[in-house]
Amino acid sequence: MTSAAPASRPRRTGASRLARVALLALLAASVSVPPAPGDAQQRRRTTTQRRVARRAPAPRPPAVSATAPRSSAALAADLGSMLARGTRSGTWGAMVLSLTRGDTLFAHNAGELLQPASTMKLVTATLALERLGPDYRFETAVLRDGEVRDGTLDGDLVLRGAGDPAFAARFLTGGPNTPVDLLAAMVAGAGIRRVTGSVVGDASAFDSQLVPTGWKETYLHLAYAAPVSALSINENLAWITVAPGGSGGAARVTFEPATSGVPIVNSVRTVGGAGSSINVIRRPNGGFEVRGRIGVRAGSRRVQMVIPDPAPYAAGALREALVRAGVQVDGGVRLGRTPAGAAVVGALPSPPLSRLLAVMQRESINHYAELIFRNAARVGGDAPGSAALGEAALRDFFIQKLDASSTSLVAADGSGLSRLDRVTPRLMTRMLAYAHAAPWGDVFHASLPVAGESELLRNRMRFTAAQGNLHAKTGTTDEVIGLAGYTTAENGEILAFTFLYNGTDRWNARVVIDAMGTTLSGFARPTD
Repeated sequence: MTSAAPASRPRRTGASRLARVALLALLAASVSVPPAPGDAQQRRRTTTQRRVARRAPAPRPPAVSATAPRSSAALAADLGSMLARGTRSGTWGAMVLSLTRGDTLFAHNAGELLQPASTMKLVTATLALERLGPDYRFETAVLRDGEVRDGTLDGDLVLRGAGDPAFAARFLTGGPNTPVDLLAAMVAGAGIRRVTGSVVGDASAFDSQLVPTGWKETYLHLAYAAPVSALSINENLAWITVAPGGSGGAARVTFEPATSGVPIVNSVRTVGGAGSSINVIRRPNGGFEVRGRIGVRAGSRRVQMVIPDPAPYAAGALREALVRAGVQVDGGVRLGRTPAGAAVVGALPSPPLSRLLAVMQRESINHYAELIFRNAARVGGDAPGSAALGEAALRDFFIQKLDASSTSLVAADGSGLSRLDRVTPRLMTRMLAYAHAAPWGDVFHASLPVAGESELLRNRMRFTAAQGNLHAKTGTTDEVIGLAGYTTAENGEILAFTFLYNGTDRWNARVVIDAMGTTLSGFARPTD
């Protein structure tokens, strides 16, 4: 699933490190943008006796290359030059702290509120580790509301969600049905063979806002922007499988995980041949209609869909799993709260938070971030988890632990996908310093991708002083490029940094960021 965890802290010293740096320097001396072209000559073309002048392309920024500064003044000058020359437009914010010496090495617009994109996940991880601890586990439980006599439960079964992002096949052996199949086996193992009532889905641990404020409408049908619910299954993604039936008849359409909580209309015809044309439509009632045709020799077709209303889907998936386990359920599926006095029949715990954060950070999974953010917000209180509660918890944390202004942050969600999120580079970098020194600091460090080696940084800063050394969280949307994390300078200093760019010249901004990350990794200053 993920690569082995990197060393908890960036450390590289001694002769072996110097040899490594020399080798890397030979392999790649710089990170640069291709040379900027000169002014293009104006070209003219005659069309229907009209001459139309083409505009010359906008000039590209000059090349930006990594350096190896040998003083703090040289480092600040080099980084400032890169920011000034590397992009054609947009706004930069940056800050670099030496965690070894405690001084600020560089700051540019450090107090500017900027969109963080997925570097916001660093904030969510910090809040979760501070409030929940690295060993915390979420738990999805099945409870009975009624007595069991002779194998019959006279009442309902309740599937109570706790916002567990790992209630999915990712951490289990088997397919998408595995989480509910395990719970159904617990029910059957408790001697329940019949349920006279319904399967009730309880998603009340979170508020009812399924889509965070500031998410673009165009995101909402995509896997990385699945709705947010305390009762979720398989990261709120489902698969619709279409298989041919008899020639001229209806095709076979099924859900995976199987569910009776979401209606599906099958409008697919089986036709001759081996071709297919499948279209899945969301219906206003939360269900789906599958349209099109499939050839009798086509085999099956599988389409991934985002579940628009996760709680009834998950409850319906448990009902189907109970039937597979030999448990008769007389009623259907509905939503509600767990009644007082309901007894736990079985529960499925998540892996520890430390492992979940590693998946969230390294793969930048928004679904994990949103669920963890709301859970961290609601701990110790009775209010349901929400983005508003999370923002309030973050403001309290930054004021109490960092003595920071409450105006240094706007948190509309926990993943950074919202266009309303804002953070200052100064606050982000000070938070990184706090996390570095915290009792759970090693877990935080180990959750991050490593330059040139793992996940979202695998192909960046390769064959430079940053490879295997710099570990940080990326942030990317159509208007943001960011990177924030840690690296070890050539003289052994551990540095925390935040680089945020808001604008449209994102390709060049990423090159600048990689050049700055490499420069930090190759930096050294004389010892006092």
